Amino acid sequence: MGMKKLKLYIAIVLLLMAALPYSMQAQNYNTAAGLRLGYPLSVSVKHFITSSSALEAYVGTRGYSGFRWTNISGAYQIHKDLEGVDGLQYYFGAGASVYFWSFEYFETYATTTFGLQGYAGLEYTFDGTPISVTVDWVPTVFFSGYYSGFGAGYGSLGARYTFAR
Repeated sequence: MGMKKLKLYIAIVLLLMAALPYSMQAQNYNTAAGLRLGYPLSVSVKHFITSSSALEAYVGTRGYSGFRWTNISGAYQIHKDLEGVDGLQYYFGAGASVYFWSFEYFETYATTTFGLQGYAGLEYTFDGTPISVTVDWVPTVFFSGYYSGFGAGYGSLGARYTFAR
């Protein structure tokens, strides 16, 4: 992907976030654990460190036809309420990952790649039930190793069990 397309994606995300109505909000839970169903399939834990900011950590894997990668990711996310829908928030943030690649053709090869990530997503926490669902986009810039460059095809649908409302 060229630098022109990357700049366009960044501009679109920033415009969308600026256009969304928001207000000061309180978090809907303290900690949640669950699954991120997407690219990659991951186990996730999110913990709010203030009323509007959270840390998320997840471990995921993806594989097919002699090729597998596993990642460990961490992110800082800022959450804002969307007016008019109780329990619905948008969030944005940044994070980092380490990817462990392995692939088998005639021999087994392995390498490690590092990534810097952006986050843009929506989260809905159900009232009266300890469930939270998310959808997000996680564009990633990869450094060294098997894959280097910009990857726009990362993100997930998530479902988590919430603790300590």
